[in-house]
Amino acid sequence: MRTLGLDFGTKTIGVAVSDGLGLTAQGVTTIRRTSLKADLAALAALVQEYEADRFVIGLPLNMDGSEGPRAEASRKFADTVTQSLGIQVELVDERLSTVAATRTLLEADVSRARRKEVIDQVAAQFILQGWLDARRPSDTAAYHADDDYDDPEP
Repeated sequence: MRTLGLDFGTKTIGVAVSDGLGLTAQGVTTIRRTSLKADLAALAALVQEYEADRFVIGLPLNMDGSEGPRAEASRKFADTVTQSLGIQVELVDERLSTVAATRTLLEADVSRARRKEVIDQVAAQFILQGWLDARRPSDTAAYHADDDYDDPEP
């Protein structure tokens, strides 16, 4: 099963999806928000298309870690998604995800018009990739347990 990452905003929802192994996140689309019903229908279609079993939604915390109105709106949206679609939702700190996405697009020399089109899905990609990376085991001992290669003596 795959995970969908969301960058929830007032006008758009950026969407990213994990690969089947849960290693990488790829930007998928940007949903233009028109109504809650339409937002949920679009998300339900993406759940079905990508066979997703979870959403990771960015929680826009203030720089000091406190929550403001945007974080409250994200929590409310997460609750609505869980109730309406019956899918597990996890909220993750998304501080600076849009800054990182913008910097990446600028470094890639993406035009201003194109940046505007993809910024939300790139931010969703950063949110999801951060979540995937945090879940990945950091213990690399498994890689060295059965070394089948010749390790030259120093």
